[in-house]
Amino acid sequence: MVAALTGGIVIGGEVFLTGCNTNDKVISDVFSQEDIAFLDEVAETILPKTNTPGAKDAAVGQFMTVMVNDCYEPANQKAFHEGIKQLDEASKKMYNEGFMKLTPEKRHDLLVSLDKETKDYQKKKAEFDKIQNEKEKAETGKGNTEFKKETMSPHYFTMMKQLTLLGYFTSKPGATEALRYVAVPGRYEGCIPYTKGDRAWA
Repeated sequence: MVAALTGGIVIGGEVFLTGCNTNDKVISDVFSQEDIAFLDEVAETILPKTNTPGAKDAAVGQFMTVMVNDCYEPANQKAFHEGIKQLDEASKKMYNEGFMKLTPEKRHDLLVSLDKETKDYQKKKAEFDKIQNEKEKAETGKGNTEFKKETMSPHYFTMMKQLTLLGYFTSKPGATEALRYVAVPGRYEGCIPYTKGDRAWA
């Protein structure tokens, strides 16, 4: 679901299959309480509280820091940390003040503009990755086992958005109040009537 909504693969997703492990990870930076508060507000702008809990109710900011430290490669960790500063700079460029001082409406408009920016960035990254994969294939064919392809980190807002959705919909408030949740289904039902506006199932 997260990949479909953000238009790409889940960053760090390969680690989910083996389990996040901090034993051999190099953490490029640490998150401050101010960073967590900042990420909470970004997440809340993406998933605000309505008649269901918002992202802050699910402590998504804290969730992001754990996932970045435990599951992201150092290059992506660095891009994420720099992204916090870049998002704040984008806010100052657009509104002449930092993100935390913006009204909810301005925060929304800023993130919409960043979402459009990520789509252009993803196209460039896809082309870059394609070229690097072709180079790697060619070098491998020549027997060059020392070749290392270059990488291009994901856009910082793609990472923030993915982690917001992942953190929220796997949290207790997100899974039980925003989605419909049955702890132990009694039977399998392959076809269930759907009414427009119904919540998805957890």
